[in-house]
Amino acid sequence: MIDKRILFLLQLSVAAIVLIVWHIASTTTLFGNPKNISFFFGEPIAVGRRIVDWFADGSIWYHLGITLTEAALAFLIGSVGGVIIGFWFARKPLLAAVFDPYVKAANALPRVVLAPIFALWLGLGIWSKVALGVTLVFFIVFFNVYQGVKEVSPTVLSNARMLGMNGRQLLRHVYLPSAMSWMFSSLHTSVGFAVVGAVVGEYLGSAAGLGYLIHEAESVFDVTGVFAGMVVLTFFVLLVDWLVTLVENRLLIWRPKPAH
Repeated sequence: MIDKRILFLLQLSVAAIVLIVWHIASTTTLFGNPKNISFFFGEPIAVGRRIVDWFADGSIWYHLGITLTEAALAFLIGSVGGVIIGFWFARKPLLAAVFDPYVKAANALPRVVLAPIFALWLGLGIWSKVALGVTLVFFIVFFNVYQGVKEVSPTVLSNARMLGMNGRQLLRHVYLPSAMSWMFSSLHTSVGFAVVGAVVGEYLGSAAGLGYLIHEAESVFDVTGVFAGMVVLTFFVLLVDWLVTLVENRLLIWRPKPAH
């Protein structure tokens, strides 16, 4: 098994290499005209300075709070809905068969098209962004939970029924543990999509949030501001994903650790 400290250093080294190449490309002639490169990609030092300024004057916290609220609500509503309906459909084959084409059709709808519709229905407040995020999160969780429940071993189910387990006990001791790994796998992916939904909604129409900051920077060709917003957004998603990992490790403590 790879030592966690070594793994962390390797991960940091990848980020360091990217930053070094970016800095060299935007400040030297090694990869071409540095002025053209810095115009399209900015400079890492300037991006870092912009982020520091945002946190120093405190202006970023308000926008982070707005995006965090929208993403958290989208993540919570979409995940809970996906888990409940995924379990329900997996336990009711006839219901799943009837609604199968409608679920697939709803999942095929382009979310960017839905964004202005939600803005029309729910206004430019946080709920139009939450609704967009829910449409992204729900289907990821739904399909994973549905598949996780369907993958329950028939032998395990038969043995559990022979031991006299009722429906509630089967749900708690058989179905939930079987679907838990599938569910957390989908939650890791859903974290990013919840934030994407919030940011895209803010980008299309908002007065606050990280999407608003990025859109404002783009409107005046402020590439440094655009990349600064994306970097903050990336660290924000990584932080939330780390929190999901902590919860996963706590709930799935029984799961054998993979060999590396």
